[in-house]
Amino acid sequence: MPLMRSWVAGANAPDCDFPLNNLPYGVFSTDGAQPRCGVAIGDSVLDLRAAEAAGLLPLAGGPYFPAPAWNALMAAGPETWAALRADLIRLLSDGAAQAEQVRPYLVPLSAVRMHMPFTVAEYTDFYASKNHAFNVGTMFRGPENALPPNWLHIPIGYNGRASSVVVSGTDVRRPWGQLKGPNDPAPRFAPSQRFDIELEFGAIVGQPSTAGRPVTVAEAEAMIFGYVLLNDWSARDIQAWEYQPLGPFQAKATATTISPWIVTAAALEPFRTPTPAREKELLPYLAEARPGLYDIALEVGLTPEGGTETVISRTNYREMYYSAAQQLAHHTTSGCAMRVGDLLGSGTISGPEKDARGSLLELSWGGKEPFTLEGGATRSFIDDNDTLNLRGAARGDGYRIGFGECAGKVLPALADPYAR
Repeated sequence: MPLMRSWVAGANAPDCDFPLNNLPYGVFSTDGAQPRCGVAIGDSVLDLRAAEAAGLLPLAGGPYFPAPAWNALMAAGPETWAALRADLIRLLSDGAAQAEQVRPYLVPLSAVRMHMPFTVAEYTDFYASKNHAFNVGTMFRGPENALPPNWLHIPIGYNGRASSVVVSGTDVRRPWGQLKGPNDPAPRFAPSQRFDIELEFGAIVGQPSTAGRPVTVAEAEAMIFGYVLLNDWSARDIQAWEYQPLGPFQAKATATTISPWIVTAAALEPFRTPTPAREKELLPYLAEARPGLYDIALEVGLTPEGGTETVISRTNYREMYYSAAQQLAHHTTSGCAMRVGDLLGSGTISGPEKDARGSLLELSWGGKEPFTLEGGATRSFIDDNDTLNLRGAARGDGYRIGFGECAGKVLPALADPYAR
């Protein structure tokens, strides 16, 4: 699909994250005003609460934008999602008849503060990149036992904390926890020394399922409203001590950062790409009728306080072994009901090359191979006051579909976490 041209400044530039082809959804505020829903276009944000109140978005069943969250629009269903996108394209396309009526509701992107774009109902994180799973398994169990015996048959995941999800730009405090090295006689309570990121892709569930009734992969695909970049911050030393036998708990509960803009499934449709050839045949309920991944280039930047950013990883979402729709379908097999606003993390996305690994655990091979930043400093894991920034974009014919930044700064651990 070629670039869809818009009358809004900046929207037609080839390096713009937010052309008319994209139209991602967020929640923003300006000058202390109340947060409200908006759509990014070029160098601006269209205030949808004001545009809807002015009668420019005559969606059946509305109003949808009095509240500063996209949950009401998600709950309205795919026909309403499509109607809104069609209305926005009509209003923002080159030569739009109502351009002058829309113009007063555009706000410069440079003047806005972003907020959580939706209310998270539940949060589930998966472990669905074969390269990542193989790397981590090799470190702990050797290459011959790297993948768990179920990994090629089932999308592995765990239920996380919805309360941990924060929007890009939120500082993250280094956590305390129980730590025990291999030669320590007993655990100790201390700040994590092996704090890490996980470069992930988040799928947002826009339609519920019924308790007791699993959904197919095709049905799951239709339930997904859109996608965000996702950083599942991870305390590797806390995780190493706690994870057996039930898996991640406190090591993954500090924070999960998401990008502020929801890129819709409709915007990503031209970038579909298939999941890889299966080494083991999947059970029929996980079968896909069409390509389930997207060609989205991803990168991670690390910036020390007062320093220069170094891009430490470049990879692509197409490296995943299981798609978001497969993960969502599997999630319902027990009869678990999914809700509007559920968030599914893809799991760490790693490519086959060393510089395509999606976590510092892999990049430094468990701390044994520190890597060098611009300016000469080295890292094995995250230092205090480092800022980590995830970015991603799909590239079309003369345009890109961007997600905005997914950034967070790691603050030092509290001197005494129980001081009141």
